[in-house]
Amino acid sequence: MFETNLSEIQQGPLNDITELLCRFGLNLTIILLIVGFIYYPRHKNKDFLFTFIIFNISNFIICYLLANSKLNMGFAFGLFAIFSIIRYRTVMVPIREMGYFFISVALGLINALSSWSDNNAIVICIISNIFFVLMVYVLDKNMGLDHENNKIIQYEKIENIKPENYENLLQDLRNRTGLPVHRAEILKIDFLRDIARIQAFYYSKKSEGNYSDYGNDE
Repeated sequence: MFETNLSEIQQGPLNDITELLCRFGLNLTIILLIVGFIYYPRHKNKDFLFTFIIFNISNFIICYLLANSKLNMGFAFGLFAIFSIIRYRTVMVPIREMGYFFISVALGLINALSSWSDNNAIVICIISNIFFVLMVYVLDKNMGLDHENNKIIQYEKIENIKPENYENLLQDLRNRTGLPVHRAEILKIDFLRDIARIQAFYYSKKSEGNYSDYGNDE
């Protein structure tokens, strides 16, 4: 007698607005949980918070408004293609942040385009959102795995860049930086000034986000 089918929410313009608000509320709640309570407390990086949230909300609104255009799947894949192009034509973003970025896009797609035709469909949508939160929490949690970090070094002992002196180069970098350098790559050699630009790699428990050195399209 008191059981109401949630699919009735789709009847009439007022109920359409109610559905939009419900979808938007769910979407906003999930993205704030992921960004505000998982990403930021662990990584303390405010630079990407605005981007994650704005892309999620913008993507949600665009997809919802175009949901009846019969281009849902093509439009969704088109968005991912556009974002992939943006990824390679702007300053390089760390892999972890790219993961969060695509999650924010995927959440907007799911919450805007998923079917809410009956109670089961709505429950599936909610469970999918919860699954995203749990997976992000588990995968982003520090599980004791080492990160390979790197530093760019201006190196003046030019004789050590020779292939036969590679071990001497690594040992010298370890001694002078105090870091457990396990490999190095020579990026540039300036014989006029007898210096080389070297990228030294080392393992540590914490990722240091060395992405600023890569944002050059030259």
